[in-house]
Amino acid sequence: MPRQRNYPTNQLKATIDSGGIGVIANGPNNSEMCDFLGSLGFDAAFVDFEHGGVSWAELADISRACELWGMSSVVRVNRLDEALILRTLDQGASAVMVPHVITREHAERAARACKYPPHGTRGVAGGRRAYGVDDYFTQANEQVQCMALIEDFEAIANLPESTAVEGIDVFYVAPSDMAASMGHTGDPGHPEVQDALERAIRQIVDAGRVAGTLVNDRNLDKFLSMGVRCVGVPWQLWVKESSEAFIERTKRFD
Repeated sequence: MPRQRNYPTNQLKATIDSGGIGVIANGPNNSEMCDFLGSLGFDAAFVDFEHGGVSWAELADISRACELWGMSSVVRVNRLDEALILRTLDQGASAVMVPHVITREHAERAARACKYPPHGTRGVAGGRRAYGVDDYFTQANEQVQCMALIEDFEAIANLPESTAVEGIDVFYVAPSDMAASMGHTGDPGHPEVQDALERAIRQIVDAGRVAGTLVNDRNLDKFLSMGVRCVGVPWQLWVKESSEAFIERTKRFD
């Protein structure tokens, strides 16, 4: 007798939809690391297809590892390309983070690429997530997340139009790329950059949409108080700070 199963829940989406703060573990994540991160309670693991060296086969393994722990996989693709987004989702990604969403037209293309017809243009195929799932296409449309990266200074002026686009689940403001677009490469803490980030977040929140951004232990409270509901945190910074403190303690006995 054929076996049936439920479509995997997108934990990041579920947390945000229930009013919570969705937390993404950013870092050089592979399937082994995702097994570890899943045990810690993160909503999602970040997978970098823009700068990282992850292959398509590895992406499939990473998304499976995330599912074992009820954790979502958020994959940043390297460009707004419908075919690339399609293949990323077919490999099991829970959410796609699309870079350089500057205009309303960019937002519309990204949103459509993540949904099957009639709500979008995603090519109709099943893949492993369809196996044993009744009403797969409906459930896939309900669970997928499209995340628009707001990482260009010129995108801020277009936010009133971009945030009106349905199908973008998170407008994620990226500090480092925003800094580079403003001529402050490597200095996301520059006052002009911080002002731009805050203006972007306020516009997103005021439009009633979900704002996201990269945070650390020092600025988390500030961004949460502004209404940010999706945060990415680089776990390797915790390793760095803890290891430095540990090594410093050993030097006291030199």
